[in-house]
Amino acid sequence: MIYVFKTSVDNRSKFESASALLQELLPNSLWNFDLENCDNILRIDSELDIPNLIQNNGIFDCVELE
Repeated sequence: MIYVFKTSVDNRSKFESASALLQELLPNSLWNFDLENCDNILRIDSELDIPNLIQNNGIFDCVELE
């Protein structure tokens, strides 16, 4: 399943922190950020329950888009 999130990742520092968290939480999932989009989109392709796993993570804010 592909999940799409609006995020608060809007600079290199936040991107590096978020990337490290995602690599730790989702080592076998595909994910990417689109920081050129005004909503700083994060897309994740995974079979895990991603919204519960990454929302309220303390590193960056994200809201699932439908």
